[in-house]
Amino acid sequence: MASHNGKHETDTRAFATIYDWRLLYPWNLAKYLFNIYYAWVQLFIMALFKPRPPKTDEPLKRPYGRIAVIGAGLTGVSSAAHAIGHNFEVVLFEKGDAVGGIWSHVNSTSGLQLNSLLYRFHPAVRWSTTFPKRDEILKEIRRIWSEYKLEKRTRLNTTITSVTRHDSSTNPAEGGHSRWMVNGEGPFDAVVVTIGTCGEKKDAPLKGIEDYHGQIVHSSELDNANLRDKRVVVIGSGASGVEAVELAVKKKAGLVTMIARSDKWIIPRNIFFDTALSLQPFGREIPLSFIPEDMLRMFHYGRESWVSPAHMGLFEGTPVVNDVFLEEIHEGKCKYIRGDVLKATSTAVKVNVRSRDSHPKDPGSEEHFDAEILVMATGFQRPSIDFLPEELFPDRYHRPNLYLQNFSVEDWSVLLTNTAYVNAIGTVGHFHIGIYLRVLLCLLLDPAARPFPDDMKLWVDLLRWLKRDSAGGALSFFTYMELTLWLISFHFFRPERLKWILFILFGWGVYPEEG
Repeated sequence: MASHNGKHETDTRAFATIYDWRLLYPWNLAKYLFNIYYAWVQLFIMALFKPRPPKTDEPLKRPYGRIAVIGAGLTGVSSAAHAIGHNFEVVLFEKGDAVGGIWSHVNSTSGLQLNSLLYRFHPAVRWSTTFPKRDEILKEIRRIWSEYKLEKRTRLNTTITSVTRHDSSTNPAEGGHSRWMVNGEGPFDAVVVTIGTCGEKKDAPLKGIEDYHGQIVHSSELDNANLRDKRVVVIGSGASGVEAVELAVKKKAGLVTMIARSDKWIIPRNIFFDTALSLQPFGREIPLSFIPEDMLRMFHYGRESWVSPAHMGLFEGTPVVNDVFLEEIHEGKCKYIRGDVLKATSTAVKVNVRSRDSHPKDPGSEEHFDAEILVMATGFQRPSIDFLPEELFPDRYHRPNLYLQNFSVEDWSVLLTNTAYVNAIGTVGHFHIGIYLRVLLCLLLDPAARPFPDDMKLWVDLLRWLKRDSAGGALSFFTYMELTLWLISFHFFRPERLKWILFILFGWGVYPEEG
């Protein structure tokens, strides 16, 4: 009888494994159907928009031009793959010993904040989940790097020290374009700088840090940190700080405290809501901005609405995308302190604790917070572009005040994809990478489509005027819809560009010559 019961239990477990009735729960069923839908969507995108990779890693027989890509992170690999897919030879320069960019220097638990449908940095990407983690992101970057035969075209462990004009350059002010030498190698018809906005770890000065006896860890180095039962203080309230809190809670830290100098907007990981926000076309606060802000406070923040910003609008800075952090505050797993860190003592940090309506450095009350581990969620330094000639960025036209927010106003043959970014509601890893690269290819192929330096400066000046009241500057914040409108309107400033619209927007056309 016991044997029979054991067999019955085994059969039941097997049946439950094969026919998991939990799948019929509405939310589980919705997720299952969405995963099937997403798999088909990815196949559809690949069939329609994926450029053909070269068959071998040998040099292209008759390339249309030669492009230098500086930075082999996500944007650099994508840009190089797009270029070679349209018959432009490329050389990829990377100062590190592997491709992957910033994703090679974060915790293994780090992942996409946005749904991966909004992070398709190349049409060939194949995500297995809607919120992939670091290792899958790196795997996709390296797979595309390999598929497009970029290994032999990559110079690893190469620091760029100089980018100079070649003698064969022609004047952009007369419809020509520069040709470039990179570290003495070349010439190249264009330079694409894809070093991103995250360089070396940023160390925020903290008075008394030499007296602190606990452990100090940067938020990107938490993989091997033992946080169990420890009092953890996270300094910084941006995306890396929120992620650090989430990881500390998962690692069973005793008490987690976040010190927030300023409040950040936190939006849900909801593809429909996030897409709706990015569809705002004005790229700034408008009179109706209170509607999504109040909706967030009511439906996302709920009882923790006191954590939401009192003075900063939703369309004034990059929001944090997270579903767990506010719940952890509500459950007492994280203590959220709004204030300024004054100094470190041997076992704690002293903080000027302020009210919600305050601003940084306003008067408050001094409090001590015990800390066995200090997590510095201070982000990364913005990489320098000093290797580029200074004359490419005249006064008032430095990053982010560039043509289409990514081209030098003095020479369109220098493109800085995702390198001039400051704040946005949208994504840095989506279809705009390919569009910007194809704009560059169009300008290389068609002299009639090329903008003059005065035209590019006028574009920046016009946007400054249209967004003259924007917090931080006209190009310091944008939405993805605004960026899309810039790229579409590019075709209408010159009728000669209209014939390129399908190529630039969708990648259709410009293939290797037959034979």
